[in-house]
Amino acid sequence: MRTATPDPAPASRFGAAARRYGPVLAVFGTLKLAGFCSFLYLLSSAGDFRGKHPRFGGGAHAWDVLATWDGWWYQQIALHGYDPKLVPVPGATGLITLEGNSAAFFPLYPALMRLTSAVTGLGAYGAGLLVSIVASFAAALGIHAVAERFGGRRAGLAAAGLWAVWPGSGVEWAVYSDSLYVALAVWACHAVLTRRWLTAGVLTFAAGLNRPTAAALIAALGVAALLSLRRREESPLRPLLATALAPLGLLGYLLWVGNRMGDLGGYFKLQSGAWAHSFDYGEQTLDVLTSVPVGHFTYLFAYPFADVVGVGVVLLAFALLPLLLRLRPPAVLVVHTVLTLALVLGSQQIFANVSRYLLPCFPLFLPLAVALRRLSLPVLCTLLGIAALASGSYAGYVLFELGVP
Repeated sequence: MRTATPDPAPASRFGAAARRYGPVLAVFGTLKLAGFCSFLYLLSSAGDFRGKHPRFGGGAHAWDVLATWDGWWYQQIALHGYDPKLVPVPGATGLITLEGNSAAFFPLYPALMRLTSAVTGLGAYGAGLLVSIVASFAAALGIHAVAERFGGRRAGLAAAGLWAVWPGSGVEWAVYSDSLYVALAVWACHAVLTRRWLTAGVLTFAAGLNRPTAAALIAALGVAALLSLRRREESPLRPLLATALAPLGLLGYLLWVGNRMGDLGGYFKLQSGAWAHSFDYGEQTLDVLTSVPVGHFTYLFAYPFADVVGVGVVLLAFALLPLLLRLRPPAVLVVHTVLTLALVLGSQQIFANVSRYLLPCFPLFLPLAVALRRLSLPVLCTLLGIAALASGSYAGYVLFELGVP
């Protein structure tokens, strides 16, 4: 009579996990810390933050900058909750006709800030930073897991390193929701790749409570589910349930805000009237792309240095997209990437933020990661280390001090 093989001891499972994921976390954490320290050094040496309002890129210390701009709004939500309103600015006739309101910022991240604060005793600033840092490591593991499927462990390690140094990565360790969104998106995509449909649906539901660009992720999951049904790869129940669950977070929040405002389109009216952020089919992006190369900065919301970085990021994305397609990735990655690019570049907004808004396009890391896997580990770490130190400027200082993140 055969006896069942006992499960591995917890210590054995922990050791295996440490050997598998420890190098990824170590590489990402080291690169991120190098860029973070470089960013704080630049802030401190320039000292410009000392003359700015604490809400708009200023503070008593360099690290206070990490909780300004959008970070200020997230702290207000974590501390005081929401009061959705459409309040006209008296006498306003230009682009900004409504007062800013916290309802423009989605609820999952500030809810986690509040929970973390209650559990740890940290203030809103510390709780927000902790959530973002933990989420950035979760995102690094997810990016590694996806890239490993295309090029092995070395490619996965390179992709996690690229996440640490990518343009816009300065917000990964700040009171911003970007790391949390990327972590949810990458693991949702990984769940689709491994046919864990209900997990993918739950993660996409959560992503919809975190950022509006989750619409791209919802569509990507839907397309992948339809293709699975068409190929009859498995029972249709789980893909259908995931597809039904995925949009409920995004739609639920938009409907709740609209109901509280007395206008079902209230969220979009707030974004347009208070932040001049609306879908313009790429008109603003085209204006920037044709103006910056000739040194003209007369377009809407011009921040010259940050916009030069933004143009470089857009061109890099356009160059990497065909290389990604050459790898023949699954539809969920292609649809998510292409629709995220379309949503971001098709919108009127502060163009300086483009490098941050395109962070969810993590599949674009895959061609570079597959190419970088050919390098020896010391050479790979050296290249990424140089990029990490430089990222303190192009991914951090430019965004927070020379633009408006």
